[in-house]
Amino acid sequence: MRIFSLKTLLSLSLALLSAASTQAAAVEIKILCTHAFKEAVVEAGAQFEKQTGNKLSIIYGTTGDIVKRINAGEPADVVIASAAAVQDLAKAGKIVPGSNIPAARTGVGIAVRAGAPKPDIHSVEALKRSLLAAKSIAYSDPKDGGTSGIHFAQVVQRLGIAEQIKPKTILIGGGGDVGEVVAKGEAEIGVQMTTELLPVRGAQYVGPLPDELQNMIVFAVGIGANGKQRDAGSAFIKFLLSPRGISILKATGLEPMAQK
Repeated sequence: MRIFSLKTLLSLSLALLSAASTQAAAVEIKILCTHAFKEAVVEAGAQFEKQTGNKLSIIYGTTGDIVKRINAGEPADVVIASAAAVQDLAKAGKIVPGSNIPAARTGVGIAVRAGAPKPDIHSVEALKRSLLAAKSIAYSDPKDGGTSGIHFAQVVQRLGIAEQIKPKTILIGGGGDVGEVVAKGEAEIGVQMTTELLPVRGAQYVGPLPDELQNMIVFAVGIGANGKQRDAGSAFIKFLLSPRGISILKATGLEPMAQK
């Protein structure tokens, strides 16, 4: 019995030392992430934390907001934003050379309140008629750097209806959730990235903009040049682009980019 007890105590001690070592090695990874990737990062992050013991500190924002933060000197271990923005940051030395990787893309879509009639958006002319007929239209304020808002502002200009819909336009600041505004009945039609509209309860996704007016935005990941946890950040990116991570991207409405 005495020998068994000593072995048991030794095993417990080794287990405790191993747990303490793992806990001591755990780090906090700071991520600046575009709203379009939020659902994917939430799911992938939970699995990554469980697998590694590391913790993710995530700040969500528009691509424009993320760029401003980084240019102002805010540290980040991982950056997820539009590929164009990440490329510009890399050129400016804000992203570790060679870490800029296109990850996935998504388009701009339309949603209405759950149970409401779906507007016809199958063609350019159909979309134009539906926008003119709508009582209110919500989309991200282009001034805040939201990619979908900037694009949709260009779309209504192209359709020649910018002035006509201006009185019934609701601009959502700070990359806010357009789908929530629609779900609450505060706007009849909502326009935002597909990945941002799909998970909103109380809103139903109608579909993407017509191909002729669509803008498939590619989002990239990169390691912040002034981040403190480069290795851990690289590990998260590796997980996000692994087969398991790619399945999460697909499940949240993103279209993974082919990895070389």
